[in-house]
Amino acid sequence: MTLRTLSLLAFLLPLAGQANNWPQWRGPDASGHVEGTGFPTEWSETKNVVWKSKIPGRGHSSPVVEDNLVWMTTAYETPASEEDMKKRLQSNTGSQPLTLLATVSLRAVRIDPKTGKVLLNVEVFKKDKPQWVHKMNSYASCTPWLEDGKLYCHFGAMGNACLDAKTGKVLWRNDDKKLWVMHENGPGSSPILSGDHMILHLDGSDKQSIVALRKDNGKIAWQTKRSGKMNSNPQLQKAYSTPILVKINGKDCVASPAADWIYGYDPASGKELWKVPYGLLGFSNVARPVVGHGMIYVPTCFMKGEVLAIRYQGVPKPKVVWRLSRGGPKMPSPLLVGNELYLVNDAGIAMCLDAQTGEMHWRERINAQFSASPTYADGKIYLCDRKGATTVLKPGKSYKVLAHNQLDGGEHKASLTPYGKSFLVRTEEAIYRIGRK
Repeated sequence: MTLRTLSLLAFLLPLAGQANNWPQWRGPDASGHVEGTGFPTEWSETKNVVWKSKIPGRGHSSPVVEDNLVWMTTAYETPASEEDMKKRLQSNTGSQPLTLLATVSLRAVRIDPKTGKVLLNVEVFKKDKPQWVHKMNSYASCTPWLEDGKLYCHFGAMGNACLDAKTGKVLWRNDDKKLWVMHENGPGSSPILSGDHMILHLDGSDKQSIVALRKDNGKIAWQTKRSGKMNSNPQLQKAYSTPILVKINGKDCVASPAADWIYGYDPASGKELWKVPYGLLGFSNVARPVVGHGMIYVPTCFMKGEVLAIRYQGVPKPKVVWRLSRGGPKMPSPLLVGNELYLVNDAGIAMCLDAQTGEMHWRERINAQFSASPTYADGKIYLCDRKGATTVLKPGKSYKVLAHNQLDGGEHKASLTPYGKSFLVRTEEAIYRIGRK
């Protein structure tokens, strides 16, 4: 074997290992892109189902994968009494339909990817009279991060933890009062890892900050208060988006959407590097940005959904270069494929735009409602709606549906997770492995 061949193998082997890893929400680089080929296009309850397994508890977080370890979070819920609900809701300043509990058990669950069997079911936190959540949300909506044999869990203001991914042993917990905020509608932002830190959004109606915890012990490394001026109404100060890492001028930066502003921070120190106002109303944003073409594409608001293209490359400071002023998604994140930006909003309007100019190529209605973020795999786009159906599209400047697939496992709000040449699909009642047997 030649030196050149050995060098090539040394390069390829790590890539092969990475193809089966999906450590965080929307994948290794948070793009929603899946490496490899051979993924299924069509499925149903009786077609291309390797296994189906009932999920203990309830949650909307997506499964994460590392080296055949599959984990997700869930919650066991004990409803509050009618009397207790009425008493506690007296302090609620909003008008949303809410779920109130007497107790909640917040858990991490390890699944056997070959059989769907639950291998470990670990109680991470148990809370009495936890904050209420929106009826469309859950107590386990934040997707964990799986890295180097450790699972990093975030349950919003209810706490954070790190587990040994093989044994399920809890290595540390942090539910410090300094990390408590009033989410109003429950937790929604997933954590990210950068260097020695686990970075979180805590954007409530009472206070707003971005926080880094030390990965080795969970202690606060830094906490930076949001600096931008916001609406005086506390209900319009909250946000639920997940940050994303981007390199700007060769340096790591955390692009962090909050209410009314997107910020850039130094991940090592928490120092604010820049901020850009949305320009109009922006709050309760759930969708995660995507990055490409020297731009950050960020949905802004739960009421008047907009999408901003913010250029950071080749300019003195980041600035908005185009905006989609109507029909932007509230919960599903954007998907960038080549020079096209794909969106599906909560009401089922799918769109394809020129990523560099914002020019609309097509806009079509899918008769469904969406929460999950789209996925790109094997040259196809997968859109999963709330009722368990997946619409498969061919990317391009014209609208073309390749397949429409239906599952019966209850509401679907988690994004697809690849495993091998299959997908792990989490619904309200079950988790499926979809692929060829």
